[in-house]
Amino acid sequence: MYDFAADSADCARSVEAGLAEVLTGTPLSGPGPVPDRLVGAMRHGSLEGGKRLRPLLVRQAAAIFSVPRDIALRAGLAVEMVHCYSLIHDDLPAMDDDDLRRGRPTVHKAYDEATAILAGDALLTQAFAMLADPECHPDADIRIRLVAELAAGSGAGGMAGGQMRDIEGESGGLSETDIALMQSMKTGALIRASVRMGAILGGAEPRALSALTAYAEAAGRAFQLADDILDVTATVETMGKATGKDADAGKQTLVARLGIDGARKTLDGIVNEALLALRTFGPKADGLRATARYFAAREK
Repeated sequence: MYDFAADSADCARSVEAGLAEVLTGTPLSGPGPVPDRLVGAMRHGSLEGGKRLRPLLVRQAAAIFSVPRDIALRAGLAVEMVHCYSLIHDDLPAMDDDDLRRGRPTVHKAYDEATAILAGDALLTQAFAMLADPECHPDADIRIRLVAELAAGSGAGGMAGGQMRDIEGESGGLSETDIALMQSMKTGALIRASVRMGAILGGAEPRALSALTAYAEAAGRAFQLADDILDVTATVETMGKATGKDADAGKQTLVARLGIDGARKTLDGIVNEALLALRTFGPKADGLRATARYFAAREK
């Protein structure tokens, strides 16, 4: 029987160890040596915390096709680097202006704004270097598809575009459809990419990839809606970051439109939608099923 707690903890340990190994001077070096201060800021924004859910999704999707965990890990590290870059930039004064992340000072507080910007830039860039390396996968065609998938999920039509829509929405005027689109890009696109990258590693046929994409899109919506609920209901101590900021900033969320009870009912429906998308995969997809349920039940 699948054990979500054990698998997620094992994945988190593997990601932490993997990031600690690659985020050092030698692996990061290019034509010149890497400044120690930049490496320190990259590590501060990436290590010692985080649930590592996106690499877990890569692992779980790849497991359906019997991909070894060490192969899935490198792609998962790339996704996590992009996620960590996004958090570093999100926390900047020009964005969400947060002082606390994972219970510690944010990178721009621990270092400075310019260093935080560069640390995020470097993590984003290194993610694609990870995917382009033959150690990620021996087949160059697979590596190209992984690069393209992560670029699509993190770029102007994905996470970055979703952030832009979120900023634009602070002035109001977004419909529920607009909010859903914004959240599917801002948060859901990288979750979608994570699942699809695991499937790509496994050589998924089009029908299987389509089903996993449907799961991922629903799971991404579930994660964001649960996050919005926690922003209203959870404490700073539980979350390890500021809460209640969505309302203070005038951000458009489904929780603000539906209320807590309505949002929780909607969340249950979205999770069921994700589970339904996996109906053809049998027990090998139990990991993905457990993660969708966790998204709805998590308390931080």
